[in-house]
Amino acid sequence: MIVACVKNLELKAELRDPNLARLICKQLKASRVGVIRQTDTYFNVMRGRLKRRESVVVERGVGSPEPIEYIFYERPDRIGARVSDYHIYTQEQVRERFGEQPLPVWLEVVKKRELYLYDSTRIHIDDVHDLGWYFEYEIILEERPNMENLNDLADRLRATFLPALGEPIASSYADLIAQANGLRADRAEEA
Repeated sequence: MIVACVKNLELKAELRDPNLARLICKQLKASRVGVIRQTDTYFNVMRGRLKRRESVVVERGVGSPEPIEYIFYERPDRIGARVSDYHIYTQEQVRERFGEQPLPVWLEVVKKRELYLYDSTRIHIDDVHDLGWYFEYEIILEERPNMENLNDLADRLRATFLPALGEPIASSYADLIAQANGLRADRAEEA
């Protein structure tokens, strides 16, 4: 099984003004990729996070399903830009990595994501069911990244979008939903 580890530098925050964020994307000349409806099913695993992502690209009322992905990632839960290590698996690769038995489901996150691309950065304007609007960017890290340059880009992006943003977020959407529903955020203890 060959699965590459990918890294990105990401930041997540509440989004107070989605229209202003869209305008800023336009001013940056970020390419609008489209609107994607995503359902992320999170599983109880011993470390990190594992989710099954089902995506449908929605444009002009027509939905086009994407292949199902399993995304395993590890990143610190802290406010500000942080490095995330992630692997994208097929269903077969997930069985090889995590075993043949079905994994226990922890919870589900449903969102509508507007995706923009700016240089090596994915910009997300997310409307998360039961949570509201959020903003996220992910700067894809090269094999040997110049962290000083990447941190500068991260700071510039944060400052550029700041008028549209609310409070920074340290955790995942799944953790926020768990907290809102009185569920424990420690997935491994529930496994």
